[in-house]
Amino acid sequence: MSKSLFALFGNPVSHSKSPLMHNLAFRGLGIDACYTRYLLANGERLKEMFFALGLKGINITVPHKESAFNACDILDPFAQKIGVVNTIVEREGKLYGYNTDAPGFLKAISEFTEVKTVLFLGAGGTAQSTSRLLRDEGYEVTLLNRSQARLEKYKADGFETYTFEAFLSTDFSSKAYDLIINMTSAGLEDENLPAPKEILNVLMPLSKACVDVIYGKETPFLKLAKSYKKPTKDGSDMLLYQGIIAFEHFSEYRYTFNEIKPWMQKAFSLS
Repeated sequence: MSKSLFALFGNPVSHSKSPLMHNLAFRGLGIDACYTRYLLANGERLKEMFFALGLKGINITVPHKESAFNACDILDPFAQKIGVVNTIVEREGKLYGYNTDAPGFLKAISEFTEVKTVLFLGAGGTAQSTSRLLRDEGYEVTLLNRSQARLEKYKADGFETYTFEAFLSTDFSSKAYDLIINMTSAGLEDENLPAPKEILNVLMPLSKACVDVIYGKETPFLKLAKSYKKPTKDGSDMLLYQGIIAFEHFSEYRYTFNEIKPWMQKAFSLS
């Protein structure tokens, strides 16, 4: 039987720890499989490239999570509800789509207690999945984004939304959010903040904690939060937890979360 091949599709992908995480788990659990990364420029070619590369499963990162949703033949109920997919598994020639970002994220922020109100900076695919789940879990979620276009679907879904310009025109000094979360790629390969500094300088002192979905570096967003002595968290736990849940799908549920976790966790102690 040939080795099963898995991959990460996205743009960029060179920074990702996913290949190391999954390969450590494959080796540790004695599975004959290999996980690599593939720089996918055009999300519309996702399904074509999946089969051309002979893959058994993939994870999908920015900016292709909505394209991944459209590429699937069968969707699990949560992925169907939110319209974004970050994990695909091939079974008998059909692509099954899942979203592991949201449950992974919920588990990652569970350490922050007494949190009720959450502000998302950005309105992309990760925000789309996590906003729904957080609201279902009782959090009040507001979205702040540079442009209006990406906010329309959230507004239609009943979320409070603002563009930077609209937010600046309000008395935002009276607004307080327990948790402020950078859902954008700002700071990943640059020194940009995910929102205007004049907004963050007002909101951060009022918050209980700040979270960045980017991992592996101290972003300008996290540096600013630390300057206000706020508890911070990067995206490492979110990546780990969503990866474990994806691995459960890849391995056809033969292993539990706690059986997979110690192998994947090793990736964060290796350079």
